[in-house]
Amino acid sequence: MPALSKRILLQPANSADALAIAELSRDLIETGLGWSWTQARVMHQIQDPETLVLTARCRGIVIGFNIMNFGQETAHLSLFAVRGDWQRRGIGRRMFEWSRASAMTAGIAMIRLELRADNREACAFYRALGFEETGWVAGYYSGRETALRMRLDLRRAVQRSRT
Repeated sequence: MPALSKRILLQPANSADALAIAELSRDLIETGLGWSWTQARVMHQIQDPETLVLTARCRGIVIGFNIMNFGQETAHLSLFAVRGDWQRRGIGRRMFEWSRASAMTAGIAMIRLELRADNREACAFYRALGFEETGWVAGYYSGRETALRMRLDLRRAVQRSRT
């Protein structure tokens, strides 16, 4: 694993990454829902100073990304994906740790997200990161699929790590 870790570069996205991120969203997250996170929408997020768009790269190719929007005290993790052939190698955890550190530096108290309610692997991943379920929203995705809402209380997580 250490050799793999050295080959993966985490860095904020740039405008040249917008299409690759949009295509990963379409193929990994939005399957069966229609494509709403287009290149233009991703580009808008990359250019937004209140948003972190983070990429994971291997040899210059985007293999994962996340998009986190920052509010006053709450951040929203809008999208998060790692290509299937790169999953379960610690890349998602590394990306999330970067994003969480950025949120804490910005004074964020809570990170919220939604995911497809039937996505058990993603749910387990977020639980392992410390997220808790907060509710369900019927028809959240294209009026057809239920979303599971989750949150991570960063202040409580810091208190736990100090004890």
